[in-house]
Amino acid sequence: GAMGNILTKAEVHRILLKQKGLSTLGGRKVWFDPDVLRLNYDGEGRYLGEFQADDKLLVIGKNGDFRTCSFDLSNHFEPDYLRIEKFDEHKVWTAALFDASQGYTYLKRFNLEDSDKLLNFLGDHDGSYLLLLTDTVYPRMKAVFGGGDAFRDPLELDAEEFITVKSYKAKGKRIANYEVQSVEELEPVRFPEPEKEESQKIEIDQDEENTNPESSGSDLLDEITGQMNLFE
Repeated sequence: GAMGNILTKAEVHRILLKQKGLSTLGGRKVWFDPDVLRLNYDGEGRYLGEFQADDKLLVIGKNGDFRTCSFDLSNHFEPDYLRIEKFDEHKVWTAALFDASQGYTYLKRFNLEDSDKLLNFLGDHDGSYLLLLTDTVYPRMKAVFGGGDAFRDPLELDAEEFITVKSYKAKGKRIANYEVQSVEELEPVRFPEPEKEESQKIEIDQDEENTNPESSGSDLLDEITGQMNLFE
């Protein structure tokens, strides 16, 4: 038969039917509706992805606060959110921030932690604030100087070469000893290499898919109702 698409590189124990928002691997498709600041499973708003039972949602506030939570529909979110997305503990974030305790603008790269307690990546000083946050893999930044340093040419830098990935608690690295008015992200010139596909593929031969027409109807119904019971 024809070659199928790769479903997963992991060992597959069971393939379930897609029915009422459930995926073929038993996950849950989740959307976020910014108008009501709520999650839903009905396709309203922005698609956040497919969630398995132990997956978490990451919520980042404009003030540097962040936390993780479940994808339960009862969760509600504050309107001052910056990002709401499926949590990926390996994702590297790059932030440009004004550190009020030092009086300078810093750049830092970090992973965020899985925590239902509110944490903050800007530090403890109330006067610190975020200038830019990105999850671009190889981000390029342009710092524009202001105040008494406004005459200076903007500084362009490659964030990945400028500083290594550290804890979200780390101070980061000072962009310059001058007053920074703004930081903006430039178009990247480097991109991550696509993951290489493994040779092992999961194939379903359509000719053999329905070898017993008499029992297939009830079997399919049992599969659907059994799968739906898991989420009731």
